[in-house]
Amino acid sequence: RLLILEHTYQLRIPLNILQQDSQVDQLLIHQQIELLEVLTGFETNNKYEIKNSLGQRIYFAAEDTDCCTRNCCGPSRPFTMRIIDNMGQEVITLERPLRCTSCCFPCCLQEIEIQAPPGIPVGYVTQTWHPCLPKFTIQNERREDVLKITGPCVVCSCCADIDFEIKSLDDKHVVGKISKQWSGLVREMFTDVDNFGIQFPLDLDVKMKAVMLGACFLIDFMFFEMTRGEQRTGMW
Repeated sequence: RLLILEHTYQLRIPLNILQQDSQVDQLLIHQQIELLEVLTGFETNNKYEIKNSLGQRIYFAAEDTDCCTRNCCGPSRPFTMRIIDNMGQEVITLERPLRCTSCCFPCCLQEIEIQAPPGIPVGYVTQTWHPCLPKFTIQNERREDVLKITGPCVVCSCCADIDFEIKSLDDKHVVGKISKQWSGLVREMFTDVDNFGIQFPLDLDVKMKAVMLGACFLIDFMFFEMTRGEQRTGMW
């Protein structure tokens, strides 16, 4: 009984920032520029600031991957992403296993697990096979389907945002979106530093908001982590 109460208490603490304000329906994710990576092309651990719609930082996310994995596997690499609050406490952990990266093979597709607090799964994002479109399914902790994400056939755009729509399971209603925001010509051409925005319903379950963060990072690594003009273009 004490163990159950402890897990319940811990789950409320890390995620309560996402539900403090009933009007929170947007998160902003800003990747930090790593000077060593820009100058040498040597892949370093990604770091991100996560902000609310007012621009206030609520979390800091840091990739935890060894050097060999980063530079041998590139954007296809498995990773652990540790999300830390402003008090320095790790509150959410994202785990991406090594999976197939080609849309031609409908097995071993991409997936990410979201834990909050670390060690307690609250949801999953799984890739759904499609020959032309990037598609994902949002699942709860029991692996029950909750929402879908559908991206564009062309995942490269000049001077415009790229939207991945969050839809109901029947595909009839768009309830939000994950947007890769245009960062300017120089940054887009010579770095893999990206900015994202996540919009979701006001009444979305707080655990699903955390899962949306996981979906955003998975999309970033799958489509926008290439550097120096190598970003994936055309039909994904």
